[in-house]
Amino acid sequence: MAVSGGPDSMALLVLAAAAFPEAVVAATIDHGLRDASADEARMVAREAEGLAVPHAILKVDGPIAGASLQARARDARYALLADWAEQRRAMAVATAHHADDQAETFLMRASRGSGVSGLASIRSAAVVAGASVVRPLLGWRRAALRAIVRRAGLPFVDDPANSDPRHDRTRFRQLLDRNEWLDPPALARTAAAVAEAERDLGEIALLMWRERAEISPETVTLDPSGLPRDTLRRMVRRAIATVRAAHDITAPAFDESANIEPMLDTLLDGRRGTQGGVVAGRRRGRWQFRIAPPRRSL
Repeated sequence: MAVSGGPDSMALLVLAAAAFPEAVVAATIDHGLRDASADEARMVAREAEGLAVPHAILKVDGPIAGASLQARARDARYALLADWAEQRRAMAVATAHHADDQAETFLMRASRGSGVSGLASIRSAAVVAGASVVRPLLGWRRAALRAIVRRAGLPFVDDPANSDPRHDRTRFRQLLDRNEWLDPPALARTAAAVAEAERDLGEIALLMWRERAEISPETVTLDPSGLPRDTLRRMVRRAIATVRAAHDITAPAFDESANIEPMLDTLLDGRRGTQGGVVAGRRRGRWQFRIAPPRRSL
């Protein structure tokens, strides 16, 4: 379990310790972003010990700075958790995301014009940084989790970043708090419905991949004829990932969040494009993907 010391994660600690005695372990990430972070991590360690839950404090190497501070902290956090879970041979990493988090995420992504994949918001299970991640509290409200911690008599920390209006999530949290007609459970249910549609679209794309993809040691060839854009988008992403894996390409970066719309437009226009170290173009009505040639130095 990832336990930050906030009320949500402390509730996860209490609930998991009661439901799975001697079967869970916990870790707290010390990002080094605040002076109090080390003390907060030690607080979690003490409470975990009282619940007979083994606990580790994981520290981020080097300072986290620059733009998108929260995103950088998230990446560092999940990388540490994935490595720790592998060392412990854990089945999965559990986080304390709940229904209010889900509602906030849905609104944030809707405001940015996200597609189906983005609007699916926080998945109940996912793979992050190579680790299986589960979110068992998505059906719980923030207030209920806080009440559990208080009844258990455990301390918790309110991260000041959660009330900092410079962060997008804080602004959307305040929007929900100030407008009762915006119902977080209803928004969470909508996100769950979109996630179900996302899974179905993924299964359709996988079926088309099996029927229309030809894979050789050097190339991936797709038959795009008659397929809707969403299916093509997923197949192109998989084709790029397949070529990269076959040739051990690690740079430039490419993952599930990469924007492939320009590449898709290029292929649909019958032109040739490059993304993630992979070049693709049309040949005899099909799309071919292969490792991009090295750039010539001047």
